Amino acid sequence: MSTVTSLLGAISDVGRDAKRGGYSRPVYSAAELDLRSWFIAEAERRQLEVQTDRNGIIWAWYGPEQDGSLVTGSHLDSVPGGGAFDGPLGVSAALAAVDELRARGVQPGQHGKRSLALTVFPEEEGSRFGIACLGSRLLTGAIDADRARSLKDAEGKSFAELSARNGIAPEQLGADPEGLARIGQFLELHVEQGRGLIDMAAPVAVAGSILGHGRWKFTISGQGNHAGTTLMADRADPMIAAAQIVLSARKVAAAQNDARATVGRLQPIPGGTNVIASRVELWLDVRHPDDAVTAAVVQKIHGQAQIAAANEGCTVTLTEESFSSTTGFDSGLQAELQRLLPGAPVLDSGAGHDAGILAPYLPAGMLFIRNPTGISHSPEEAVEDSDADYAAVALADVLEGLL
Repeated sequence: MSTVTSLLGAISDVGRDAKRGGYSRPVYSAAELDLRSWFIAEAERRQLEVQTDRNGIIWAWYGPEQDGSLVTGSHLDSVPGGGAFDGPLGVSAALAAVDELRARGVQPGQHGKRSLALTVFPEEEGSRFGIACLGSRLLTGAIDADRARSLKDAEGKSFAELSARNGIAPEQLGADPEGLARIGQFLELHVEQGRGLIDMAAPVAVAGSILGHGRWKFTISGQGNHAGTTLMADRADPMIAAAQIVLSARKVAAAQNDARATVGRLQPIPGGTNVIASRVELWLDVRHPDDAVTAAVVQKIHGQAQIAAANEGCTVTLTEESFSSTTGFDSGLQAELQRLLPGAPVLDSGAGHDAGILAPYLPAGMLFIRNPTGISHSPEEAVEDSDADYAAVALADVLEGLL
């Protein structure tokens, strides 16, 4: 019987990023494809029936494929330079929970029990194509299929092209009501991406809700020119406006209780050291429990961006790339999770997850496992071995109770 720590150990060298530290595993990269193959092999070793659906979601069935099944899973892709546990912990715990259920003699799909399926969703982080939870958005129809097909990565490769290259017919991408009907309840186990469980001295928590959050792209256009021959007074430098937008994002969010605003990616074009940029693109992430406040924060930052751009003789445009409203998880399922895990606290999440995309369509819930550093999306993300292996037991307890 495999432990979560042994499963994670088997993939600990896949996608290591020597430059950033941690792991870089964008969807359909060599690293992410290796992880998908690893999951399929582990599922088949457990005699699970494996299939990849038309949106690239992997399903591994314990019991016959049927509507209304209990489903658990997570993702295997990562942010650039991410940690070892964001995604793979939930997938590894699901595999180890199957071992635990078998050891207990639990047989999904038999003796009046529902079937159980494990899932791996692609492009949860959105690190390659800019849309978080793309697989679950496609499954539910939360994103238009034509828009998804046309998404391009930094090298200009489209999602349609990459899907076709990996055996997914681009014309079949999109809402899958038959696939969605297979899910009677969905449960995602995930490393906690904060300090809640550290402060509570608890190993596991039940999710209460996910903050509303979105991604917006600013494009600041100026005049590209020579860094040495262009006088300071003669410049229309979009980088100066971009710097002001970064500072504005921090100030606006800090002035609004419980708001978070982050510029984590900024790209000057053409990007030469001795070149005044002709254009700068930057991406803004904003989050708040109240969707109206999120919109107001973005609007205020945009207003200040327009002033900053005008002061530099530049122009600025704003494009919404994705937005997810504040999502509360199913109250009935949440109560069941608390019953099955006595003493587990309820924590809200500031991070988005596939479970949050599924929640408006079906009963969904989450479990969080303690992260002793409280740091995520970073190589410093951590889970103690004892907590990692406990995750499989806790997940098995819950799955057995829900079946």
